[in-house]
Amino acid sequence: MVNIEKCDTERGIHIKIDERTSDEYGVYPEKRSIEDHVRRGFIVLDKPRGPSSHEVVSWIKRMLNLERAGHAGTLDPRVSGVLPVALGDSTKVLQGISHESKEYIAVMMLHGDADDNTVKSVLREFIGEIYQRPPVKSAVKRQLRTRHVYSLEMLERDGRYILLDTNVEAGTYVRKLCYDIGEVLRVGANMRELRRIRVGCFKEDEAITLHDLADAIYLWRHYGDETLMRKLIKPVEYMVKHLPRIFIRDSAVDSIAHGAALAAPGVAKVEDGVERDRMVAIVTLKGELVALGKAAVSTSELLSMNKGIVAKPTRVIMERGVYPSAWPKGKNQDARDTPRSTERRRE
Repeated sequence: MVNIEKCDTERGIHIKIDERTSDEYGVYPEKRSIEDHVRRGFIVLDKPRGPSSHEVVSWIKRMLNLERAGHAGTLDPRVSGVLPVALGDSTKVLQGISHESKEYIAVMMLHGDADDNTVKSVLREFIGEIYQRPPVKSAVKRQLRTRHVYSLEMLERDGRYILLDTNVEAGTYVRKLCYDIGEVLRVGANMRELRRIRVGCFKEDEAITLHDLADAIYLWRHYGDETLMRKLIKPVEYMVKHLPRIFIRDSAVDSIAHGAALAAPGVAKVEDGVERDRMVAIVTLKGELVALGKAAVSTSELLSMNKGIVAKPTRVIMERGVYPSAWPKGKNQDARDTPRSTERRRE
């Protein structure tokens, strides 16, 4: 289960090597040009009822003149609520939030009578690991699978209409959950309305509408005012705020951008919360996201290491060549660039 408090609380940072970053390379996320900010941007959208998630993302691409955009956690056309949308190059980071837990508010209608105590008792039976087969109208294969329900609570009731708050594992169908609750109650039930209020750390109180985005774009393009654009569109680093960060030295950035494993000498600082085999964000000393990776050690182990691998990139985000290469030339240089191989090509 995602710990919301951890999402909103700053982690402690431990300095391993006291080192500064050079202003000659890279750029602080908040100082990116507006064009680069958009290309590496992220939106927490309040999707309206009506259009599909794919349609909404297509509109955003046209509004911002982007070739790529993507979303995490599809919402059906009749469902509203939080839809994380990655812009441009930020789509590479979607894997970092696609498996986060989700919270929904649902209206369930009972087909028969059942008292409050009975309903609450049945709801408790669905907390924990459940078996679920996706409904007929779904985007995935209809095979039996397990999902985790972290909480399920009756908020209000009006006759046979029950307002539910549920926190579930990614991939859980609330529509099917309501149907199954009705089966256990032996009166039948179906979902009448659904709204998603959280995806991982992203909650509805920070979500923006398509109209908000359109206003920001108008002010930017017609008046040169970037203020609202920068407020509504978050930098790509915001997408992984739930992950502990490993700050690396400038000399290590380009090797990570090439997909190399991160060794202990390349680490300058590390946050609390790094755990073995868990995902981490590998960032520069300026805070730029370089890659997502799987930690090979914990925070405490990393701080005591002078050599060895501390994390392996699973998804590289930063382009190569932004920071200077620290790899020695010669034996590690590609054989195609040696004089001898050049002579062979000429022959």
